[in-house]
Amino acid sequence: MFSIRRTFALILALGIAAPVYAADMSVKLLAPWDGKKVPKGQECVLDGGNGRTPPMQVSNLPSGTVWVLVQYNDKSYPPLSNNGGHGSIGYNIKGSSAKLPAVPGMTKNLPTGISVVAKARSTGSYASPGYLPPCSGGRGNRYTADVKAMTATGKVLAKVKVELGRY
Repeated sequence: MFSIRRTFALILALGIAAPVYAADMSVKLLAPWDGKKVPKGQECVLDGGNGRTPPMQVSNLPSGTVWVLVQYNDKSYPPLSNNGGHGSIGYNIKGSSAKLPAVPGMTKNLPTGISVVAKARSTGSYASPGYLPPCSGGRGNRYTADVKAMTATGKVLAKVKVELGRY
């Protein structure tokens, strides 16, 4: 068995690059997320919510995929706009498709087979040991996720950018 966290650390340390992306992989947001507006209640606790990651259906995963990395970003706020500014979550998967369930924000305690690969880079009262739900105060910030199909050694086999919505 491999460790998602250890593999991700190895990727960062070695600077593994030049991934080959498969064009077939697709990602669909599941209810209540529609990709246009962050659903009510899915914002951070500072804004009155109790947000969870958006559930997703990932299809046509390339052969060799053993886990999916999802990096959450706020494209409207530069310090958290890329490389998982709002946290990176890893999902162990088997097969050519997977349903990525919603997992709670503001915690590192996640269900078996799902782990925090990198905590949100937010600080102060916005600090989170895992995923930071949308927390812009409703100013219309644009939230996205980079979904990556990964091998056990950390090679990126496919990547899809998903619009999560505005808040």
